[in-house]
Amino acid sequence: QVQLVESGGGVVQAGGSLRVSCAFSGRAFTSYTIGWFRQAPGKEREFVAAVTWTGGDPKYADSVKGRVTISRDNAKNTVYLQMNRLDPEDTAVYYCAATRSSLLYTAFRYDYWGQGTAVTVSS
Repeated sequence: QVQLVESGGGVVQAGGSLRVSCAFSGRAFTSYTIGWFRQAPGKEREFVAAVTWTGGDPKYADSVKGRVTISRDNAKNTVYLQMNRLDPEDTAVYYCAATRSSLLYTAFRYDYWGQGTAVTVSS
């Protein structure tokens, strides 16, 4: 059974940085692509970033490109999302998810989800 646990959320001022983590437990971490999604109040869940097991060629949403970096440490079964130059529009609950699908941008293609970690960016 795969379990994902996010951590690292909190309150940060606009322009600041935050790193959230996703700890994976279960078999075959390296067979999964890990994605980050976010959901703001009253909005649909949206794709943020994803990384395959190699860590190469990460994918980003246009809204975060250049400000966000996704990385994974396969030795620690952990994926990180480093977010810089945060904006109040980045306020959301951030979820990590795992998939074996090649369709990285689509939430329903992900089989396992964490419980989320809340990020609030104050202006």
